[in-house]
Amino acid sequence: MEVAESKSKKAGGRLCSTCNQRKAALKRPKTLEQICRECFYEVFEEEIHQVIVGNQLFKPGERIAIGASGGKDSTVLAFVLSELNRRHNYGLDLFLLSIDEGISGYRDDSLETVKRNEIQYGLPLKIVSYKDLYGWTMDEIVKVIGLKNNCTFCGVFRRQALDRGASLLKVDKIATGHNADDIAETVLLNILRGDIARLSRCTLITTGEDGPIPRCKPFKYTYEKEIMFTYAYFKRLDYFSTECIYSPNAYRGFAREFIKDLERLRPRAILDIIKSGENFRISTSTKMPEQGTCERCGYISSQKWCKACVLLEGLNRGLPKMGIVRSRGQNNERTKDMKQNKGMKNIESKQCGTMDF
Repeated sequence: MEVAESKSKKAGGRLCSTCNQRKAALKRPKTLEQICRECFYEVFEEEIHQVIVGNQLFKPGERIAIGASGGKDSTVLAFVLSELNRRHNYGLDLFLLSIDEGISGYRDDSLETVKRNEIQYGLPLKIVSYKDLYGWTMDEIVKVIGLKNNCTFCGVFRRQALDRGASLLKVDKIATGHNADDIAETVLLNILRGDIARLSRCTLITTGEDGPIPRCKPFKYTYEKEIMFTYAYFKRLDYFSTECIYSPNAYRGFAREFIKDLERLRPRAILDIIKSGENFRISTSTKMPEQGTCERCGYISSQKWCKACVLLEGLNRGLPKMGIVRSRGQNNERTKDMKQNKGMKNIESKQCGTMDF
């Protein structure tokens, strides 16, 4: 009997380690299990369901905005959340929220993918642009700042744009497609930068609960390889796979390559880095920034002006490096330069750009 089974495996390949019936189609990057497609779909979706339930990410009746870029992570997140919402009766109202940074030949193409996803998944789509919010596109910003610090502008503007778009949709929470690889990279980056404040919260599955709109990461323990090269590929999902044309030299890219090297040597390294980040304890004597609101736009900030307002002020004054190069008394100079209305703390009342809410 055992000899017959052995010959069968050699002739037809290994059997799935889960069902032991169908032929294995892949080896899971996270566990190295040989598994068939059908079992992989089931296990992949069930793991995400358990993360959602175990961490109480959503409540029935909530309105959830899915940060949709058209890339593999957000596309798979939109598809899986839609499926799980129906299958397990989460009772959620799901929306797609996209940010148009104004990058010709990249974001305009990826937004076409998101528009197709809107139809494919039956989810309403809201697009918010940098041009409307800030009066600048990333193409225009790169012409002024160059390719060295452009990711700083884009990252700051994008984080705030997501909150403003979510506010327009009146959602309770934003779900993002950040995966295990992304979080491991962030842990490493915050260690390299000595950023204690971000290091203390970067592994949290839900962040911003003290801010205007919380964000959650259902893919916190999901490997990028399983999302892109396995699930999205086998399901034949419609996603955009081109990298941003302005990010080839981004600092994060070097951390990403290091994480990939570690994964090749030891697949569990990604989860171990996340676990290490979760177990970091910040000394009680460490002074942490105090959360407040920007005097100019009312957005959350630990300074008098939020980072987006500082960067935007520099652009508008022809001093694009003003928000990047720190100088003594910079906050005082900005306070003297412009007298701002106070007391309007709501995110919808004022903003860094020119778009009226």
